[in-house]
Amino acid sequence: MTNPLLLQNVEQYVRQLFTSRIEESFSYHSIGHTEAVVKAALTMADYYKLSEEDRTALVLAAWFHDTGYSKGKAHDHETASQRHATNFLASKNVESSIVNKVVGCIAATRMPQSPKNLLEEILCDADLQHLGSDAFPEQHKLLRKELISLTGEDISKKDWRKKNISFLEQHQYFTEYGKTFLEPVKKDHLDSLVAKQNSKTQAPEQLAVPVLPTIQEQVPPVQNAEAIESPKKIKEKESRTERGIATMFRIMSENHVNLSQMADSKANIMISVNTIVLSILVSVLFSKLQYYPQFIVPTIILCTVSLLAIVFAILATRPNINKGTFNPEDVKEKKINLLFFGNFFKMELPDYEWAMKEMMNDRDYLYGSMIKDIYFLGKVLAKKYKFLRLSYNIFMFGLVIAIVAFVVAFVVSAE
Repeated sequence: MTNPLLLQNVEQYVRQLFTSRIEESFSYHSIGHTEAVVKAALTMADYYKLSEEDRTALVLAAWFHDTGYSKGKAHDHETASQRHATNFLASKNVESSIVNKVVGCIAATRMPQSPKNLLEEILCDADLQHLGSDAFPEQHKLLRKELISLTGEDISKKDWRKKNISFLEQHQYFTEYGKTFLEPVKKDHLDSLVAKQNSKTQAPEQLAVPVLPTIQEQVPPVQNAEAIESPKKIKEKESRTERGIATMFRIMSENHVNLSQMADSKANIMISVNTIVLSILVSVLFSKLQYYPQFIVPTIILCTVSLLAIVFAILATRPNINKGTFNPEDVKEKKINLLFFGNFFKMELPDYEWAMKEMMNDRDYLYGSMIKDIYFLGKVLAKKYKFLRLSYNIFMFGLVIAIVAFVVAFVVSAE
């Protein structure tokens, strides 16, 4: 129905678009938001057991739905997103039925949302899935930051809280999945905001009748206030540090994964091109060499170049698998990295579950595992790019040498 590489090509196109053309001021409508929407759409696609065509259309729409921000403005970005999707999918010869579904899904996300079928309802709910998830506090701060950056107007926390309360009260999820799994969490966020608003409005009333301190009490309160505020500030600082560390690991992991996907794509290109060259050499040129013996050496050179380029491209993509097991001593001594599948894929679920809980209860072990995971991802990337560079160098210089050899053979034979 569709090219197996279509979704991969779309993902690469959208990521490149966000990197090169969408301004950093769109702190909420970032590639991170798009990734979350894609993930939620896939979850709901599995929940509803969508057909292959519907699933493909849904995921394509999820990737494209915010690409319209590349024009630099939030207004009518849906139309620009539809144009991006239509032009790209047309260039890939995607069926019109899928393109129409993608365009319809993107149009449905325009506020106020107006889905007309299940596919559009799923994308609408996926687009606002953060309202019913633990990501809401962080995401609504990013949206406030984005609006302040775009409008140039300061939005106080009080006003922003009121707007969020109003929006959450009016919003409704369309799908059964959203109402079942997202709505309860959204209600918790709404109750939390309302409680916070009420506590802020009641505070002045509680301070309406001041109590004058005695002479002995006039100096200590300053010291007491510092003693009371200090732990709070420390806790806030620790919380910001934890979030910063988590963000750092997430960004580094995403960058490593993206670089790995780019390397695999480049290796696939090299394999495809050289396979075609070898096919032509074997099927066409080899049979003619008996009539043109002067081209034997150039042909062998070209054949060798293509073959070596393919070999190194395959080495760049060839996976390495570990033994897939660990023992309790490895966990207790913090030797095993439980975040990499190659270390546990042969283990039973109860054993792995126990090991993960041990790691999560030990902060140093958890951070150490994350650091190891990033490190070994980097080692794998270095290996991939080393072989990939060799493959491209062999192809580039070898192709030049082969062409020169063909030209020399032609000139010599002509004389």
